[in-house]
Amino acid sequence: MLNQHTVRTLQALKLHGMAQAFDEQRAQSALSDLSFEERFGLIVDREVTHRDSHRLQRLLKNARLKHVACLEDIDYRASRDLDKSLIASLAPCDWIRAKQNLIVTGATGCGKTYLACALGHQACRQGLSVLYVRAPRIFEELRIAHGDGSFSRRLIQLAKTDLLLIDDWALAPLTAGDRNDLLEILDDRINSRSTLITSQLPDKHWHEYLDDPTLADAILDDSA
Repeated sequence: MLNQHTVRTLQALKLHGMAQAFDEQRAQSALSDLSFEERFGLIVDREVTHRDSHRLQRLLKNARLKHVACLEDIDYRASRDLDKSLIASLAPCDWIRAKQNLIVTGATGCGKTYLACALGHQACRQGLSVLYVRAPRIFEELRIAHGDGSFSRRLIQLAKTDLLLIDDWALAPLTAGDRNDLLEILDDRINSRSTLITSQLPDKHWHEYLDDPTLADAILDDSA
């Protein structure tokens, strides 16, 4: 009876990992040879593991990554021309903590989106918030947000995300409103949060694509 009360109390305190570990220890006679301190240490460790796992699942759910991708699963065949040492240097996510940006360009089918999602997954594993969006869709969402009055709230949400993944950039022409919205997004993030952009269009052609010299200078300066 006392043991069940202890389990219920731990659960009420939202110490679910400890509750599960406590219950399991009662069923494992081999653990009886351990000291109280050793057994209690195992229970505390289980709570830490439980919380880390729960946080990762929450971050991955909120990230809405297009692919379930991990850096460990990246294919480094010569035809893909991926720099393994460069990817390894990005894995600790120090570039995100330093508020730096990343641009991934390449032809259709070369794996840009998978790589971006793998980096996003790695960021979640590091406890960082991530959001994946496709450029055409986010611009459509922002056009709607202008109409229903939620634009400012949406910008605040985007600005708070540690890593914003913008996929399929420069697939379609931008309107003047799209360019202004992009500048708003990037201006909120400059020196504050990191942005990763994937595109089929090499970045040397982005100024021409934006088709507005003043805004292009501001946007490309923010994304540099």
